[in-house]
Amino acid sequence: MIPSRWLLVVMTPLLFGACRADEPKKPAMETSQNAPTQPEGKVEKSDAEWRKELTPEQYRILREAGTERPNGQVYEEFKKQGGGTYYCAGCGAELFSSKEKFDSHCGWPSFYDPSKAKNVVTKTDYSGGMTRTEVNCAVCGGHLGHVFTGEGFNTPTDKRYCINGTALKFAPAK
Repeated sequence: MIPSRWLLVVMTPLLFGACRADEPKKPAMETSQNAPTQPEGKVEKSDAEWRKELTPEQYRILREAGTERPNGQVYEEFKKQGGGTYYCAGCGAELFSSKEKFDSHCGWPSFYDPSKAKNVVTKTDYSGGMTRTEVNCAVCGGHLGHVFTGEGFNTPTDKRYCINGTALKFAPAK
């Protein structure tokens, strides 16, 4: 006879494994062949509307100031993308251009300047026990990432806009 403890040890992982749903795949950076229609004025939506329109990962980043993991699928896609424009995944506002894109080897999409400065705003961020400069979409208020200055990158601005790729929508140049 098999001791019940041994049976429990052997069967528990099998039971949980059989009931476990596959892990959801991390959403890749959205790509569109056409530029989204630019919003006119501020975009304001209820929490329920944002949750309905965004993926869970986009919601976590854009609406809850989350951060995606470095060197993920989104970053790998970003490195392969050619010329084009990057828009807010929340509202479609133009944010960055591939002309200002560079590989900072940090694990997240990097730009040295926003293409439409009026659509990008910054504010001081004291979260995580440090002081940083948070980057937000000026149109919908979505969290995009952070900007760092004086790191010694050979760019015209010596700034690194370190942006969550999941918060961006890419449209290739025509």
